[in-house]
Amino acid sequence: QVQLVESGGGLVQAGESLRLSCAATGSIVSINVMGWYRQAPGKERELVAIMSRGGSTNYADSVKGRFTISRDYTKNTVSLQMDSLKSEDTAVYYCNSVGVSTATEFYAMEYWGKGTLVTVSS
Repeated sequence: QVQLVESGGGLVQAGESLRLSCAATGSIVSINVMGWYRQAPGKERELVAIMSRGGSTNYADSVKGRFTISRDYTKNTVSLQMDSLKSEDTAVYYCNSVGVSTATEFYAMEYWGKGTLVTVSS
């Protein structure tokens, strides 16, 4: 069983920084893609940033230059450093993983964390 547990959300002022972390638990050998999505009130869930096992990244245009995604492949964690936060970054942020390998199985399905709330006040 794979679980994703996020941490690091909170309330900040516009222009400040926040760091989100997500740990994947279970008997995991590797994860193909890990990343972050967000859902603002009244809007659909959208991609924020993802990172492949090979190190390739993909960012939403709205966060390029402000957010940085990183992974610790040995610990199966992914982090999102969010700088110069804006009120429009307010959302519930969800950790996501795709392609999980254990010692005996490969799970192609997506896994989601429960989400962590980020609120940016202007």
